[in-house]
Amino acid sequence: MSKEFNVPPVVFPSGGNPGPAAAQRRLPTAPFQPPRPANPSIPFMSFDVGSAAATTSFPAPQFSGNTIGIGSNFDDELPLLEELGINTKQIWNKTLSILNPFRVNPNLHEDADLSGPFLFLMGFGLFQLLAGKIHFGIILGWVIVASLFLYVVFNMLAGRQGNLDLYRCLSLIGYCMLPLVILSAFSLFVPQGGVVIFGMAAAFVLWSTRVCTRLLVELASCGDEHRGLIA
Repeated sequence: MSKEFNVPPVVFPSGGNPGPAAAQRRLPTAPFQPPRPANPSIPFMSFDVGSAAATTSFPAPQFSGNTIGIGSNFDDELPLLEELGINTKQIWNKTLSILNPFRVNPNLHEDADLSGPFLFLMGFGLFQLLAGKIHFGIILGWVIVASLFLYVVFNMLAGRQGNLDLYRCLSLIGYCMLPLVILSAFSLFVPQGGVVIFGMAAAFVLWSTRVCTRLLVELASCGDEHRGLIA
């Protein structure tokens, strides 16, 4: 059984005469414009897109040729290592003076630094790491403890005449660790627990002790009478 529905006819407006709804359509308005100030001395800038340029134009900034950083010569600048306070030539000369325990030049160690000792301690820890021992913290800790002990003992013995500071103690002990760094490198190729390794260890320890005590005696003005105790 079919059921019929009554559908009203659809009427399309003609293109020639628009209806009343089209006549009531809002016309486009101009963009928002702020009210102009009453004082003409105040500059006014238009916000209309596509309109004329602003009523007030500001001059372009002028840069002079003497500005800092412009036109500077890079050839006159110091190298990066020298700006950081790392003198590679001085480190090399100090290293050569430590290698000869009988002809140590204390004048080279008057200017203390920690760049060379840091390299030697890192090399010492690296050789220990190659031997299967992780001793970076132990090495740094014992060097600091030894420097503090030497600083306190020497200044107590010297009294008011002591002129040894902690920074110089760290520098001297760090550079005098070079024989032990060489020993750790040789120990990688020498059998452990034999007479050879013990003899080498004794020789390198005496080498390091002699260099350190001589530098301390030469750099400190009153340390000759306490040389045996310092050693």
